[in-house]
Amino acid sequence: MELAPFFKPDVIEAGCDEAGRGCLAGSVYAAAVILPTDYHNDKLNDSKQLTAKQRYALREEIQRDAIAWSLGIVTAQEIDEMNILRASITAMHRAIDGLKVRPQHLIIDGNRFYPYHNPAEGDNKGDIVPHQTIVKGDGKYLSIAAASILAKTYRDDYMKELHQEYPYYGWDHNAGYPTKEHRKGIEIHGTTPYHRMTFNLLGNAQLELNFHD
Repeated sequence: MELAPFFKPDVIEAGCDEAGRGCLAGSVYAAAVILPTDYHNDKLNDSKQLTAKQRYALREEIQRDAIAWSLGIVTAQEIDEMNILRASITAMHRAIDGLKVRPQHLIIDGNRFYPYHNPAEGDNKGDIVPHQTIVKGDGKYLSIAAASILAKTYRDDYMKELHQEYPYYGWDHNAGYPTKEHRKGIEIHGTTPYHRMTFNLLGNAQLELNFHD
């Protein structure tokens, strides 16, 4: 099924998604993408439905074709300070902040979001940009799917870099998710500065998370 090009017609619309929310370690990454209104790409889909090779190939296409795109990052330390929901939304806000074109409407993957204000100018706090949350939006709208691919691939790159520093947890292939290998590494080698200390790091059968956002 081809994804829809936009939710609201005749406005500059940005799609937003995040990656790494369910991980035990590393930053949360988010992306915001504005695509041309007439954009078509039948290969675009939810990043979790694609292979790594497909995601990286699509990343090049998205960056080439997008009107604007940007990343937002919230560190593990910030996640521990503000909780993972707020951190995920803050990462999306930071991604929107970085867009070189100001969006007039936002579509957000998931069911939670805090209102986003355009950057302040002078005494003006900045107008609230209307938004729509969409559950499983990365499988419904092109711009959200594009954002999911950028967030996922750039976060994977970051976790592979961290793996060079701390090679005991399998971050080069589990990206910090709560796999048995990752938890075994914590058991044996302890935590790193990149672990989220407010998370259930060692876990149990009931609290085991899926290897996906």
